[in-house]
Amino acid sequence: MSNPEASAQHFRDTFASVRSEIGKFIVGQSDIVEQVLIAIVCGGHVLLEGVPGLGKTALVNTISKALHLKFQRIQFTPDLLPADIVGTQILIDRDGHKVFDFQAGPVFCNILLADEINRATPKTQSALLETMQEKSVTVANTTHRLDLPFFVLATQNPIENDGTYPLPEAQLDRFFFKLSVGLPSHNDFMEILNRTGGNDVPAINAVATGEDIKKMGATLREVPIAREMQEYLVNVVRHTHPTITGAPQSVKNYVRHGASPRAAQAILAASRARALLDGRYHVSREDINFVATAALRHRLILSFEGEAEGIQPDTIIRDVIDSIAFAGYAVA
Repeated sequence: MSNPEASAQHFRDTFASVRSEIGKFIVGQSDIVEQVLIAIVCGGHVLLEGVPGLGKTALVNTISKALHLKFQRIQFTPDLLPADIVGTQILIDRDGHKVFDFQAGPVFCNILLADEINRATPKTQSALLETMQEKSVTVANTTHRLDLPFFVLATQNPIENDGTYPLPEAQLDRFFFKLSVGLPSHNDFMEILNRTGGNDVPAINAVATGEDIKKMGATLREVPIAREMQEYLVNVVRHTHPTITGAPQSVKNYVRHGASPRAAQAILAASRARALLDGRYHVSREDINFVATAALRHRLILSFEGEAEGIQPDTIIRDVIDSIAFAGYAVA
């Protein structure tokens, strides 16, 4: 039988070691780093959105060096084909006989960097759907399992429309978190120049293994959540739907479809991680509120009015959280 205190301490120590190693090269962005690592230990995928040059790809590369896992990068372009990602069957000569042999694509790894994912066509984007959800690839009616842990860290540029293809809602829903990478502060800018402008580039060492990541995920699933916290979480997700009684006016006015149950699963797992990192072995309302925006912002489908008025999903999520009373809220 596992020791909860020892497991929780291993979780915190390993998380701190990985975060510290990443901090040798990545300047600032502490919240982004923490949330990416939370998604990883929860077994989820992350969509990093930001204008070029903010260090999205550098962050993923640094994470891959801090973890003793197989890393692959795919640069998404309009001419990329599904077979370039998942692999294909090729005809080979084996003992004098022509047979088909499966050649695995770059998706057969532990960490996959899908760089500029919205530059690929929808057909190619959809090739990742099975891998992200089922952790497997099916080619020629044969299913090939991926090694675990497996997670996709994707990047996209939000301001460029030429030559891009917006991710479909079904694929967005597969991402555990969507994180917005912002501009560094003045001091962070200075430190970035200091670290990258000289000859001494910090060496990043692998400080955690795949087994560590899987053990951390198992620890999370043992963290209890009180019934009232679970009801609060469910209310947050349900009240992103305009048809639910009690949903805030901004949801009724600007949202066409709200978040799915997969969003609730992501919030639960991430809030457990936040609790452990805060030294607690129970989930609080603050934990749920902290992770809700990253788990929900890409799962809200705005109405025509919401898109026309430039309404931000983050604003709607804040309205939802603010509108829900903690105690005695009737479930609609």
